[in-house]
Parts: sequence; structure tokens; C-alpha cells
Amino acid sequence: MSENSKGLPEGLPRAVGLLGGGVIGGGWAARFLLNGVDVRLYGPSPSAVERVRRMLANARRAYQRLTEAPLPAEGAMTVVDSVEEAVREVDLVQESVPERLELKQQLLATASSAAVPGTLICSSTSGFRPSLLQAEMDNPECLLVAHPFQPVYMLPLVELCAGQRTAPEMVERAAAIFRAVGMHPLVVRKEVDGFIANRLNESISREALWLVHDDVATLGEIDDAIRFSWALRRAAIGSHRVVNGAAGMRDTIERWAFKWPWSRITDKPEIDRAFIDKVAEQADAIVQADPLPIHPEQKRDDLLVAVLHALRSQDYGPGKTLACWEQRLRDRAPGPN
Repeated sequence: MSENSKGLPEGLPRAVGLLGGGVIGGGWAARFLLNGVDVRLYGPSPSAVERVRRMLANARRAYQRLTEAPLPAEGAMTVVDSVEEAVREVDLVQESVPERLELKQQLLATASSAAVPGTLICSSTSGFRPSLLQAEMDNPECLLVAHPFQPVYMLPLVELCAGQRTAPEMVERAAAIFRAVGMHPLVVRKEVDGFIANRLNESISREALWLVHDDVATLGEIDDAIRFSWALRRAAIGSHRVVNGAAGMRDTIERWAFKWPWSRITDKPEIDRAFIDKVAEQADAIVQADPLPIHPEQKRDDLLVAVLHALRSQDYGPGKTLACWEQRLRDRAPGPN
């Protein structure tokens, strides 16, 4: 197996510096630690460390169910008091603070000036273009977006998006790192607000809110319409794979694309207090009608494990990503595999 100069599997970092200990930062901590990578965590919130530890415990439980491949010895987590300490002697800096542009720009500028030149710096932003995030940095060529999905330690997709001043080799380095910890890096071809997956999700959410607003359906009915139908198919094969390829796609577009006034996707309902109350009541109704166990995050993880196992059994899509990660774990394990 190919290894880097430090004796680690190809792409695997020695250590990462995490800026932010919220839901996304904690998910990154769990994914890296359980892949044997040391983490230096800077989480300004007093509750950040405890939140990360709880998330790590959930991730350990999920990974025990997810794979029979031997996990490496866990990385060490060091909690630090400054950005400068977080970025010291790491191969990757991953920023995951709240979606406030000035806050991100400030932290990324500090990280850029304090890190060793050439250190890869990524932002978990859900929507800011990387060129905006590079604005105050000393070394903007080292910055790109690496946008994950929650829970980060379970869902494999990470969208990589370069800015105007990003060096191409940084995208390649990022892709290798994320593959090494069991993820599926998807390079976004050009900068766009929200990247790919969030823009698609925004479209579905917008139409769903219109259906609720117009009393066509409740949130629970919309969830059933999704999870009992095309969500299963799309989890398996995606949205646009047709059996007969180009001919099938041409036929689909000619028959259906923009032919019917079925969507209000370009409009949005008035988000007044009455509408928010209605949606909130329906969200409560979902929870009361189909309550999750005492630990809902664990139940969510178990459901994701089951779907990933099913896809792995077919060596397909996200299941193939899982199988590749498991093989890397076996390659790293001491002794015969």
C-alpha cells in the first residue's frame, strides 16, 4: 500500500486543526479521530468540548455497527485556546464556525497567517463562495470549501469548491484526505452560492413549504411521500440514471421537462407568524405520531447504517464508498488481514 513520508496511508493526515466545535465541527472531530487522526480543537463555546465528546461516543457506537473492518487506534484530541494553537503542526485546518461571513473571514485570515505556509485550509460553509472567504487571507491559494453533511461522521459526501485564487493542487490534496477517511469528494466545477446538494435541497424544501402553506399536505404527509417513493430509488442509483441512457433522457426531457405547472419553485410563501406556527405544530405532530427512542441520534445512525449496508451488499454508490474505506482500514490494521 502506498504511504506518505510519515509512514501513514496515502492521503491520511497526521493531525487536523478544527475551528469550531458545533454539530459540524464535532462531526469532523469524530470522523478524524475514529480514523486514527489527531485533532486539535478550538471551540470558543464553553459547551463545545462536552458536545464533541457526546458526538464521539455516538460515532463510536455507529462505527461498531457500520463496519467489521478493524478500526485504528483513535487519534488524540487536544483542546486549545486559540486559533494559532489549533493550526500548529497540522496538515489540514477545517473551519466550521457559524455562517457569518465576517467571522469566517477573520478566523481564516488568522489561521492563514499562523499556519505553516502550504497548509491546506478548508471551510465547512454551507453556502459562501470560497473567493469571499479568501478575501483577508495571507495565503488564499491554500483555501477551498469542503462542505460536509450532518452527521459528518456517517454521510460520505463532501463538496469541494475552489476559489478564484485556490491552487489546483490543494483540491487534489483535499480529495485524497477525505477519501482516506471514508468520504466521497465531489468537486464543484465553478463557484456558486450553496454549491450543489444544498441548492437541490432548497428546491425541494421550497416546494414542500408551499404545499403546507396551501394546505395541500402536512409535513408528515410530505415526508411519507418522499421516504416511501423516490428517496429509496435515489439513495440507490441517483436522480438521473435511466436504463437506456441518452435516448431515455431525451425522451424524459421532451415528455416532462417544464411541461406542466406542477411547481411553485420560483415563488415563496409569506413567512408570517401564523405560517411558522402551523409548520411548527406539524413538526410536533410528526414526533408525537412516530416518536424515536430515547436517543434519537443513535436511531438515526442505525437507520443510516442499515441503508449503507444494503448498498454495500451491492457494491454500489455510497455502499461502494463504504467498502473502499473498509479495505483501507484492513490495509492499515496490524497483522494478517
